Amino acid sequence: MTAASFVIPPELVTLLREAQHVAILTGAGTSAESGVPTFREAQTGLWAQYDPQQLATPEAFQRNPRLVWEWYTWRRELVNKAQPNPGHVALVTMEQRLPLFTLITQNVDGMHQRAGSQRVIELHGNINRTKRWNDGAIVEHWHETGASSTPRCPETGSMLRPDVVWFGETLPEAALAAAIEAAQMCDLFFSIGTSGVVQPAASLPMMAQRQETPVVVINPDVLPLTSATLYRIQGTSGQVLPALVQAAWPDAV
Repeated sequence: MTAASFVIPPELVTLLREAQHVAILTGAGTSAESGVPTFREAQTGLWAQYDPQQLATPEAFQRNPRLVWEWYTWRRELVNKAQPNPGHVALVTMEQRLPLFTLITQNVDGMHQRAGSQRVIELHGNINRTKRWNDGAIVEHWHETGASSTPRCPETGSMLRPDVVWFGETLPEAALAAAIEAAQMCDLFFSIGTSGVVQPAASLPMMAQRQETPVVVINPDVLPLTSATLYRIQGTSGQVLPALVQAAWPDAV
């Protein structure tokens, strides 16, 4: 798909430029453009024999904590080799230009923060943070224990795990509450690079629509559509967002 294969509706440019509060929801597609494999993509090498959905659970960690820890170590290495793409950078520009900007992400890679976004609500946690198994407290420093066991908290002895939301776990209450408030209070909502099937994040655009807030869906898999309350743009975030930002603020670098 080329930059010329999508159209930025002029009325959307006006809505963005005049908006007082824009809320953004991003999914795996935004990071896939940076080379970060989506969660459900086939694993490679040693991990090809494992189903990701069978590793990302509390039960899997209890059965074989070292296996799960090593899988996340491998995923973390993939994430840290990747770099933010033009879509991430365009969102930073939006944040700088708008009075109020709320960025909600389903991604756990911290890519938005690396690009320069300041206010990010992480619905599913962050793979680069580590917390205690028993009480969820964030732990900054620990000692690796080799291949025989998982690291433990130096203060309490609790096993350590990634600070990500696993299957069967609830989203962080504060993050979800802030995301819902933003969806209900914004005057323009974007859903970018997300399949729209993972709940409860998938309900956020609908919450915005119930408030009669215009919703913009940016995804390579959607059919283009323009209406008073729904804009569907077929393209990747790295293609569409820089073009949209440039149209709204021609002086943007």
